[in-house]
Amino acid sequence: MSSTAAPRRTALDALHRSLGATMTDFAGWDMPLRYGSERDEHLAVRTKAGLFDLSHMGEITVTGPEAAQLLNYALVGNIASVGVGRARYTMICRADGGILDDLIVYRLAETAYMVVANASNAQIVLDSLVERAAGFDAVVRDDRDAYALLAVQGPESPGILKSLTDADLDGLKYYAGLPGTVAGVPALIARTGYTGEDGFELFVAPGDAEKLWEALTEAGAPAGLIPCGLSCRDTLRLEAGMPLYGHELSTSLTPFDAGLGRVVKFEKDGDFVGRTALEAAAERAAAQPPRVLVGLVAEGRRVPRAGYSVVADGRVIGEITSGAPSPTLGKPIAMAYVDAAHSAPGTTGVGVDIRGSHEPYEVVALPFYKRQK
Repeated sequence: MSSTAAPRRTALDALHRSLGATMTDFAGWDMPLRYGSERDEHLAVRTKAGLFDLSHMGEITVTGPEAAQLLNYALVGNIASVGVGRARYTMICRADGGILDDLIVYRLAETAYMVVANASNAQIVLDSLVERAAGFDAVVRDDRDAYALLAVQGPESPGILKSLTDADLDGLKYYAGLPGTVAGVPALIARTGYTGEDGFELFVAPGDAEKLWEALTEAGAPAGLIPCGLSCRDTLRLEAGMPLYGHELSTSLTPFDAGLGRVVKFEKDGDFVGRTALEAAAERAAAQPPRVLVGLVAEGRRVPRAGYSVVADGRVIGEITSGAPSPTLGKPIAMAYVDAAHSAPGTTGVGVDIRGSHEPYEVVALPFYKRQK
């Protein structure tokens, strides 16, 4: 998208504006940043429930007799081993091992998959899959305009959704999805999310999005559900230690550099894009990781931002990738890549250079927050 193009609008755009949302351009989409207090929205998801419009995400459908083989070749995960109705977190990498995007792949049927890409990378992922599909009996289809995506996240979300569907939510495991009807609207109901809480993502036709939003709002009101914007989604995922493309993940990093080597499945059948480079990266990481992704918790009140230097003993030892005030911890937190020598939880003497002042931070294990099961 050129810089002069108007941002795209989701099917819920008018509704967001009627709710007084602060809108922002995010990856070429006009999206709600917040409706009121970011802190209130964040805490609602942690304690009750929040409702998100995530229609900017990029859905790509892959079908055909060799859909599984194509995805096994194109992505680093073993997609052929995903059962029908299940989902898997994975990545698509360049030939040099650099991460193009992190993805969730849903197996919808024996020979049908839905790949969900980040909004900022959806076109890159689509183009890469089309290119890598050469020679496979499979079809790659851009379905970004076929879906709106709503998410209900938080401990009250199962009860809210149960009041609107007869789908078997109790039997729906984490990282699984099933077709169903919610408030009379046909939907793919997935038990996935990006908040660290239990919750659901609902893929529906754009024309049904407003009806579903209003039904969820009404059903959720007694449980404390409120609309939530992208700002609190970012602080929720940061507390949960979940990586964000363009911050913790990029083409300059392999999955092993990002501490996510577990998503690379060398044992799967056949070659895949990036295999040779990733095998070398795995060996390097096993010998001595250059830098390690860690959590940092502030001793003071100043908030670190992406790009700030992490320092120790008067020298730069790393860089902040994401930082924000944590409503749950009541302190500023950050994720950062730091030298392995300073990566152990409890390491002292580490600071963040915030406009020339070295603010003290404690190194902690990720995630900062883990929900009680």
